[in-house]
Amino acid sequence: MVQNLLRSIFGGGTSAKRVAQIRIPRHSTGFGQFAQAALRPEGRRVLDLGPTSPSNIMYLTGRGHKAYNEDLLAAAHDPAILTPTKNEKGEVTKTIDVGLFLQDSLVYPLGMFDAVLLWDVCDYLPEALVKPVVEKIHQVTKEKGMLLGFFHLKTAGPEAPYYRYHICDQETLELQEGASLRLQRVFANRHIEKLFNEFSSIKFFLGKDNIREVLIVR
Repeated sequence: MVQNLLRSIFGGGTSAKRVAQIRIPRHSTGFGQFAQAALRPEGRRVLDLGPTSPSNIMYLTGRGHKAYNEDLLAAAHDPAILTPTKNEKGEVTKTIDVGLFLQDSLVYPLGMFDAVLLWDVCDYLPEALVKPVVEKIHQVTKEKGMLLGFFHLKTAGPEAPYYRYHICDQETLELQEGASLRLQRVFANRHIEKLFNEFSSIKFFLGKDNIREVLIVR
């Protein structure tokens, strides 16, 4: 796994900051097919739902596309979307207000995007936001538009680190350790199919590092 490779290169005493700066190349069959099918011809509108990546922006705009970026996981963990609620015992807890989240997230015209880079957002989203986010993506994606999503396998484990994805070339991504986010769930294939049941087709690829790559057509 990538995290073991990082340790082997720098040793167990490597600082978190230094590790976070490392980028590890990773072959991606899913992105290769996404690029061929969704990024041709020029002039596509592409929504990247990961942290801002100059590499991704340069790759997309350099090929004549319009790149849009929204760090959905940062928005999902913003304390401003938490509201106090009382449970049956009268205890006050803070829960996610889905309405507040959607007021400022994925606010685009219907059918605006030709392609969406979903990455592994669904695996790290709080449970209350998973279905609303997928429904919103469905709304803002054009008919026959394509999504690229990554989903962890059970072998990844709950401590699987969160990585940012940087596009290097048509078949290669670079992984960079990102924020300290905990893996929320592992989807079975049937759960992914159910989650995206409003989309027209789903194609799975077994990638490296305990990840499935999934191409989803609106």
